[in-house]
Amino acid sequence: MTDRYFDHIGAHFARKIYASPKGAIRLAVLTRDLEQWLPELNEGERRLRVLDVGAGLGHVSEWLLLRGHQLTVSEPSTEMLDATRERLQALQSAYPATYLQVPLQALPERGEQYDLVICHAVLEWLDDPADALQHLSQLVAPTGALSLAFYNRDALAYKNLIKGQFRKLKTNQLAGQGKRSLTPQQPLDPRDMAQWASAAKFRLAGESGVRVFYDYMPEPFKSEAKLEELIEQELHYSQHPAYRHLGRYLHWWLRPTPGLDR
Repeated sequence: MTDRYFDHIGAHFARKIYASPKGAIRLAVLTRDLEQWLPELNEGERRLRVLDVGAGLGHVSEWLLLRGHQLTVSEPSTEMLDATRERLQALQSAYPATYLQVPLQALPERGEQYDLVICHAVLEWLDDPADALQHLSQLVAPTGALSLAFYNRDALAYKNLIKGQFRKLKTNQLAGQGKRSLTPQQPLDPRDMAQWASAAKFRLAGESGVRVFYDYMPEPFKSEAKLEELIEQELHYSQHPAYRHLGRYLHWWLRPTPGLDR
């Protein structure tokens, strides 16, 4: 398995994800979480140094830049990085973004650390997500945080269970197939992720589920539901202990473990 980047399918990605309720719900939950969790880092509303790793089309980067933070964007795909640059350069900001076309694994070589590192929907596309978490730990300042969102294998298994696709589960055929598939090549087991995060000297300080019910809704209910009501209910249940683990993505707020040499 090799790392997968998103050159040549940016338009397909935008249409399937960001132009759909899936993308709107994901962005709503992620930004709501950041609004809740960021005050831990910016007491006195200080400007944060932020690194957005694998920024995609730049939606979360845009949200952060509009709030006055000093942003560095990292994205290995030329197509995605160009789209992010186009989105962000249209904004007025006291601190224009810095753009890096490098893979996650090369970022620690720059010797920089950040108050906040964003890594959303990246690890499931990499060959070695455990190693990637070790690299991410080198990028987070001792008083900083990692906002990590990853594709939840448990949710994918549950979706196959309720569809009666037992053969896929028995043969462990849960990875996406084909170059244009947007199902990740390596859905991540939260228990593995917890072990890898601990090994990278992170502690879990907050958690939400992203799309805890929308992806399971049958038709015609899904297509007939109003987007604003979907978002309202997804936000309501995303942190509920009975439902958050059903999120198609899990959003974790990870802080460096105090007292450990990183």
